[in-house]
Order: sequence, then structure tokens, then C-alpha cells
Amino acid sequence: MLRSDGRILTTHAGSLPRPLDLTQLYASQAQGGTVDQAKLAQMGEEATRASVRRQIEAGLDIVNNGEQPREAFFLYLQRRMSGFGPGGYRAPFADVRNHPDFAPIRQAMHEGKAVVSNMEPPKVVGELNYLDLDACAAECRQFQAALQGLEPAGTFFTAPSPGIVATAIPNEHYDTFDAYLRAITDAVAIEYRTIIEHGFDLQIDAPDLALEGHGHFADKPRSDFLAFVEQVIDQLRRVTQDLPRDRIRLHACWGNYEGPHDADVPMSDVLPVLAQAHAGALLLPLANPRHQHEYRQFTPRSIPDQMSVIVGCIDTVTNYVEHPEVVADRIERVARTLGDPGRVLAATDCGFDTSAGMGRVAPSVVWSKLGSLVEGAKIASARLF
Repeated sequence: MLRSDGRILTTHAGSLPRPLDLTQLYASQAQGGTVDQAKLAQMGEEATRASVRRQIEAGLDIVNNGEQPREAFFLYLQRRMSGFGPGGYRAPFADVRNHPDFAPIRQAMHEGKAVVSNMEPPKVVGELNYLDLDACAAECRQFQAALQGLEPAGTFFTAPSPGIVATAIPNEHYDTFDAYLRAITDAVAIEYRTIIEHGFDLQIDAPDLALEGHGHFADKPRSDFLAFVEQVIDQLRRVTQDLPRDRIRLHACWGNYEGPHDADVPMSDVLPVLAQAHAGALLLPLANPRHQHEYRQFTPRSIPDQMSVIVGCIDTVTNYVEHPEVVADRIERVARTLGDPGRVLAATDCGFDTSAGMGRVAPSVVWSKLGSLVEGAKIASARLF
């Protein structure tokens, strides 16, 4: 099990700010421009080394590659798999539709910036097959090289849930949604296994397990969404059941964007299903204003004995720097409700740049926030252990 033995361990949810010149290349590639792939790879490698060093310097315990070699947390799969074509579409989320005067504000947030948008996906037009079986392994080796001479307490590596691909990328090939989801699961399972084999903990990024309640399933009965959550968890169990549970963490969220979020499903609806995952830890956002109160859900009855909670203590869409005492309070509340501080870790709500250029927080502020996370964990550790 992922545990905090004697002190609260710190980590984050995956993506960290990318250098502007790297972001510009990713944005150009996403828009169909010609990009020097050798240059892109070199810049991704350099950014990985820099990101790993910054994480260690910030005092984080469990680090990753900052997702620097990828343009977005799930869109990168289209460059490793067959079956994708241009022209997909992602409908606005329910909370944005319900506040039409907010839509232009949201659009203005990224005007004039080089961005890769998760709202402009491809679509599936053919059979999904993993083409480059070494692609994920090469990214793992690059991370291993960046870790040379450094000794973090732990490492992790992200890969997307099949559910976010199935709901965010339209399907025009498979006869049924079930067949589409199963095909995606079989493909991304290659990455899950590769990550574990290279010695890293696997983080499955599954915003679909909360977000799609006001996304893909916004106009359908809540029961349809919850059935989908169960379906994804079942598919994940199918392909991870022979992988060590304590090496897997599952990250779910309601969407990493600044918005009303007043159409979000409550945590109480999805947590009973998430707790059935073959995972050693759940990472859930508790720092944002919509879900801070839901720490009360993390009780011994709702979280299995073999599972830890990674508490989102830092909001990733605001430039406010949380005070360390605020971070400590957020950690301590979950430790009290769960009844075991050893099963509590501290992290960010989500990534800071889940899709290149879409990050709303200035890079210097990101590192200040992570500094507060580390300091807050120290305060909480002194009180809890």
C-alpha cells in the first residue's frame, strides 16, 4: 500500500508547466503544422530533466516526469495508436452551458496563447491498435535517465483511463460503446504494464469517473453515468488484476478548469464505485471551492483497508498560493475522518498543464504552491505522528 510512515508524503497529480518554446511546438503540431520531430524530442527530454530537478528541489517525495514529452494527458495516444482521424468534437460541459455569459470569459482565458485543447480531439475512424510498442518504454527510460543521481522517496508515471478516451474522442468505427471501450482498454493496458515493469508506480488518470457526469452524460439519467463508472472500473480491473495493487493510484476529478462546477456530481455518488478499483490509493481533489467539504466521505467504511487517500490540497486553476496551515488543515481533516494518518498522502487537485498551454497558473506560482504543499505536510506530520 502507498503509505505515509511517520510523516505525510507529498506528490502531485502529473502535469507541470512546460517551457513556452516546447508548448509552441506542441500547439503547432496539434494544428497540423510541420514540426521537426527530432527537435521536439530533444526539447521534451531537456524539459523532463529540468522538471525532475525542480520537483526534487521543491521537496516533493514522489515525483514524475511532469508529462513534458506529451502534448496532453490523453491526446498523445493518437500518435502511438492506429485508428484515429481528424475532426472530432467535444460538447461544452453542462455548467458552462448553464451559464452562457461565462462561455466568452472562458474562451478569452486562452486567446492569443499557444495551446493544445482537449476540447478539440480527433475521432476514431478505424481499428485501434498500439503501433509503437517501444514508445512508452522509451519515455520511461528517459525518465530513468533524468533520475540519475537523484533519490526521491518514490516515483510515478501517468497513463489515461480508457473511459476518458471513450467519452472525449468520438467513435465512428466500433458498432457499440462496449466494444469501443474494450478496444481502448486493451490498448492502454500496454502502457500500464510497461510503467510497472520499469519500476514506477502507475497513476491512472480518470477524470471521466467524475467529470463525465456533467460532460458526456450531462443530458442522461444519473444512473446511466454511474453504470458507466462501474463499467470503466470493471475494465480497469480486467487489465490490472495481475499487477501489484500497491503500485497503482487512481486519479479522478471533475475537470481541471476554472468554471462554475455547479453541475458536478457529488463525491458520495461515485466514491463507492471508485473504492472497488484495483488500486492502492485514490487521488481526489479537495482544494477547489466546490468539493472541499467532501473530506467527510473518507471514512473507514467507505475506503477499504488496503487503500490510501491522496488528498488534493492545492487548487491547480487559481494563482492564489495556499498558506501551509491551510494545506495542513486539509490533510488533517482527512486523517481524522479516515482514522489513520499513515494512509494519507498530500498532492495537488489535478495537473497544472494537463494540455500544453492550457495551464492557468504562472510557472513561478506553481512552484510556490508546491512549496506550500511540502511545508503544510510538515506541519500536519508534526501534529499527526
